[in-house]
Amino acid sequence: MSAWKSAGITYLQYANICARAVRNSLKSELRAAAQIRNQNNLKVAKWENGVQQEQKFVVPPKTQA
Repeated sequence: MSAWKSAGITYLQYANICARAVRNSLKSELRAAAQIRNQNNLKVAKWENGVQQEQKFVVPPKTQA
């Protein structure tokens, strides 16, 4: 049996835990770049009369400093 199954978690939860562990183990300059790639950006758009209107972010993405 897989370790994640015997731990009682889903494969997605297992993959997220592994990814977080890898990101946390990186050196600080590489960790910052990995954290930026970790963001999810969701856009929504209204449709009126079969035409897509302007897309807007649900949560605006953070910009690099």
